[in-house]
Amino acid sequence: MPRVIDIPRELAASQEKFNGEAGRAFIAGLPDLTAGFLDRWELEPDGPPMHGVSALVLPVLCRDGTPAVLKLQILDEESEGEPVALRVWDGDGAVRLLDHDEPTGTMLLERLDETRMLSYVPDPHQAVVTIAELLAHLTSFPAPPGMRRLGDIARAMLDQTPWALDRIPDPEARRLFADCAAAVREVVDEPGDRLLHWDLHDENVLASDRAPWLAIDPKPLAGDPGFELWPALANRYDPDDILWRFDAMTDILALDRARAHAWTLGRLLQNALWEIEDGRPLDTDQLEIARRLKRPRSGAGRPGR
Repeated sequence: MPRVIDIPRELAASQEKFNGEAGRAFIAGLPDLTAGFLDRWELEPDGPPMHGVSALVLPVLCRDGTPAVLKLQILDEESEGEPVALRVWDGDGAVRLLDHDEPTGTMLLERLDETRMLSYVPDPHQAVVTIAELLAHLTSFPAPPGMRRLGDIARAMLDQTPWALDRIPDPEARRLFADCAAAVREVVDEPGDRLLHWDLHDENVLASDRAPWLAIDPKPLAGDPGFELWPALANRYDPDDILWRFDAMTDILALDRARAHAWTLGRLLQNALWEIEDGRPLDTDQLEIARRLKRPRSGAGRPGR
């Protein structure tokens, strides 16, 4: 059958927005790149292409009829760690890696059920518990050598803090930003060594026939599991639910709440720095998360139930 792949316009637009000339070049080369891997790995397209912010995901059938997906994306410091983490997890709590091309970052992955996404579960508390249970398992693995490290990221954020503070006009927002930086300073010398997913929100959790829920699309790093909590606090944003979610997750992951509080504020610091760099105002929902978490509760979380 013809190997003509339609590139989604939304993917082209996001590559243009976030990666500029490199993104335009990636999109221009994507049809030939896709066709090349279909031939190389003896794959047949098996449905319309899907996409996220940065990757093309094409449903395919392997030579033996096994359903899979071909994932093509720009190789950068986030995406280059994805196959490394997936090999460590080896399908245990995460999607299974079937093949990988190191020079391009192209991956062949097992096909999960995109019609059964955790974001479709109506009860947000059930979704938070599911994410926490997945994280408790995924972060039980030590990070492999060479993984980018939370300590390096945190120190770079603190180096940027004085520059960023001068660019926040609102006094309360500036205080909240400074509080986040102060919290990170308290823990930066003990950044942890667990294998983190970094982006486990409820659209990055899919069902499959072999497991109730599996994680996809990691942007892995080595660090403290407390840095993992923010996406589940922001999913289906409800300010009155933030403390329940924080307590439930620290409970299930058996985290020290003071450290988890500091690293969660570190995640807010990271997001705020990106907004300031891009000339955008600070996100009001994220500022409210910081307000609600401003007074950490002491004590370690209890073992997951």
